Amino acid sequence: MNEKNEKRDNEPSFLFDTYAILEIIGGNINYNFYLDSTIIINDFIFAELCYNLLQTDKLKVEEYAKKYAPYIFQVEPEWIIEAMGFRIEWKDRGVSMTDCISYIMSKKLGIKFLTGDKEFENLENVEFVK
Repeated sequence: MNEKNEKRDNEPSFLFDTYAILEIIGGNINYNFYLDSTIIINDFIFAELCYNLLQTDKLKVEEYAKKYAPYIFQVEPEWIIEAMGFRIEWKDRGVSMTDCISYIMSKKLGIKFLTGDKEFENLENVEFVK
């Protein structure tokens, strides 16, 4: 955890994947349960979010960037090394660098990775929601 965003007591924390954030923005009611959770993201997820919004909803980029920027947590260098090893192991599944880093980060933080990416369905430490 960092100074910008401390875990709030009595609220579950999840590392929100870009997929999850975009589903929330899009109004997917299956994600309503997670709206009161402590949100954790990293710079990679934030970059993917901005990239996706620039392609689909340029007018909302600044609004959502402002909303989600405070939830960015620092990724430790050793987590990146581990995540790249995980990506090599999963190279046949086409999992993105961001997803690999975020999944390992969630494990290191002791929280679940919230996503709807099919590659992560039934994987340990994942909260899978479509």
